[in-house]
Amino acid sequence: MHLNPYGEYAVLLAASLANAWPDNRAGVVTRARDFGMTMQFPEGPEDHEHTRQVIDEWLRVVDTSIPDARAELLNAQMAEATAYPRLTDHDNEGWHLHYRDDGQGLPAVLRAVISVGTSLHLVTRGMHRVSRCEAAPCRQVVVDVTRNGRQRYCSVRCGNRAAVRRHRAQSTKH
Repeated sequence: MHLNPYGEYAVLLAASLANAWPDNRAGVVTRARDFGMTMQFPEGPEDHEHTRQVIDEWLRVVDTSIPDARAELLNAQMAEATAYPRLTDHDNEGWHLHYRDDGQGLPAVLRAVISVGTSLHLVTRGMHRVSRCEAAPCRQVVVDVTRNGRQRYCSVRCGNRAAVRRHRAQSTKH
């Protein structure tokens, strides 16, 4: 069975790009491959810049915590990005759905994959499952894939730092 590639990995890819933006197009493509995308992307002269715009638009979803507003932003992104769903077996890796037209460039493909993947992640796991790290001053994106849905920090380090701050704040009150 081949699982639909639009889901958790797409949100994790978006967070990875947002948290550590690659220096060039090749870095974006390498990151996409690291997260499981196998397709070839026709090269365009402004791919790097336009992909950054896709990520910046996605960050608006991350920075909006109100479910209705998140849905509105994602619906607009999907309307801009998607085509009718279609079954495909490219690369003979198994049948799965695509929510985009064939032959699109890197920014368009990532817009479709990330917007649909984020939507699937939020509706199946909870509309609160993307956020920013709560350990100030960190601003990394957190994609909550935990079982209990309570991930607040981007790393154990940030979680520990926040716990130390809370402990010190309690100690100074007494």
